Order: sequence, then structure tokens, then C-alpha cells
Amino acid sequence: MTTPSTIFTRRVVGDNVWLARRASDEEARTELMALTARELRPEILDTEESVGRAMLEELEAAAREKDGDLVIALLGGRGAQALHRLLGERARGGDRSGLLSRLHVFTQDALAPLRMESGLSFVRDFERLLGADFFRHVKSFTPMQTDTPDLEAAMQSYLQKLDALGGLDIFFLGHGPEADDASHLAYIKPNSGAIVADVAGIIPISSSILEHHITKFKAGGSEVNPDDEAECRSATHILTLGPAAILNARRIVQSVVDADTAPAKRRSFRRVLETKIANDAETRARQLDENPGLLVRFHPNVRSLILPNVLS
Repeated sequence: MTTPSTIFTRRVVGDNVWLARRASDEEARTELMALTARELRPEILDTEESVGRAMLEELEAAAREKDGDLVIALLGGRGAQALHRLLGERARGGDRSGLLSRLHVFTQDALAPLRMESGLSFVRDFERLLGADFFRHVKSFTPMQTDTPDLEAAMQSYLQKLDALGGLDIFFLGHGPEADDASHLAYIKPNSGAIVADVAGIIPISSSILEHHITKFKAGGSEVNPDDEAECRSATHILTLGPAAILNARRIVQSVVDADTAPAKRRSFRRVLETKIANDAETRARQLDENPGLLVRFHPNVRSLILPNVLS
């Protein structure tokens, strides 16, 4: 386990800042080629509620298989709202099984600068869906800080805490559409220069991401006032966990449930399914940079949950 004093190496690619454990290009190439590319076989469920129940079952299974605490990264937006409602119900019922009291909960991405109390902050959306009782029950809740003058220092502290807890047991992931049928995971943007050694990044924001963020919050039922929307549209950076955090998680549970409100997900998800992964390091690295959604194809322990309309 990495100690809390870990200092991550800073990599700069254009305007993108990545924090990595290994900065050597040769080490990164070796690590990339050591990964096995796999087919992704999504599991099609009938309703968003059934996806939420399946995600909760994953959390309960992890609790049975591991003694002690569990470390998870929550998914924002529509992808996990059904799960969050179920967790909120459990919290209001007193958490009789003790599951919630074992959880160390981390967020996986954020827009910055943004007041933590903004209605377009993932933290506020989590509070709305999970409820106050959830946060009283969990062992810890660690969001990415979006209202600090030193985003890099705050991200270092966040990563140090995650490392001190032994890394993620479950990374709850979504799938975001991008131009040219590419995709993002967490908020790892295409062509942002991320490599498999990067644990987290601070990258410039785009108008498409801002629009996607605001649209999915509104579609998910968040009340967005004009001041919060104007502040959100002024955000300049994305904070995100990186490829290394995804690949080193012990389990990935992906959910894609909002193809009706984000129809570009149909084409971008199919591209992830159908892309032939290259066998040489240079081409493989370019594929991942151009389409970060492919990262799920390199993880040995993935469950991908989708609704029928994702492949329609």
C-alpha cells in the first residue's frame, strides 16, 4: 500500500496536467503492452431500476467477499441514480446490515472552479439522491475540491487518501459520448494526452462537456437555477480520476442508462464494443487517447450494465 506521503509525478501535455506514479515513456509503453485487450459483453437489463438493483448487488457481493472497509467511487449523472435511491432508502432504514458503515466513498470527477454548494456540483446531486442519512452512516466521504485556489495540491491530497485506503474496490463507471463517436470515462477527454500511468488529471474544459453536464443534471431531475448555470458555464477545468485509477480498481461496474436523453451514446458505445485493439504500443496508445472509453476493454473484472435502447 502506498503511504499517505506519496507525491505523484506531474506530467504536462499541452494544457492538460496529469498526475502519475511513473513518468518514464518506456515504463508506460511496457505497462500498456502488458494489458490484455478483451471483448466487452454488456448485460442488457429491462429498466433503470433493475440496473440500480444489479449495482447494489455488486456492492453487497464485495462486502461478503472482503473483510473490513470497502472503498468505492460513486458515479454521477443518470448512470447510478437508481442505485443512489436504493442506498438512500437503506440509510433511512437504519443500515441494519452495516454495509454503509463500511464504505469509504470517493467522487470521480468534477468541474472547477465551482462552489461546492452549487446545484450543478456532483456533491449536491449526491446529497439530493442519497439523502443526509447516507452521509451520516458512511465511514468517510471524499469529494474532489472545486473551490480551492490550488487544484493540484487538493488533488494530491485526495489521491493520497485514496492510496492510504488501498485503492478502489469498486469503480462505478458510466460512458460519455464525444465527437466522432469517441467517448470519455470519468472525465478523461479524448486527445488529452492521458496514459495508463496517470492516476488523475486537471484538464481544460470544453463547451460540449459543459453542455453535456448541465443537460444530464436537468434530465436527471436536478433543479438548476440561473445563477448556478451561469457559474457552471464559467468553469475552466475538469478534475478527473485517470486511466491508472480505472485499471487498478479491483472491480468495474459500468452502467449506461440514458441513451434516450444522450443518443450519441449509442454510436460511441458501439464503437467501444467493435474497435479492434492494436497489438503495437504506438497505435494502442493512440487508440486510447482518441477514445478513452476503450479503457474498460483492458480491465479483467468488468460488469457492463445497459438498457436495450443503448444498442438499438
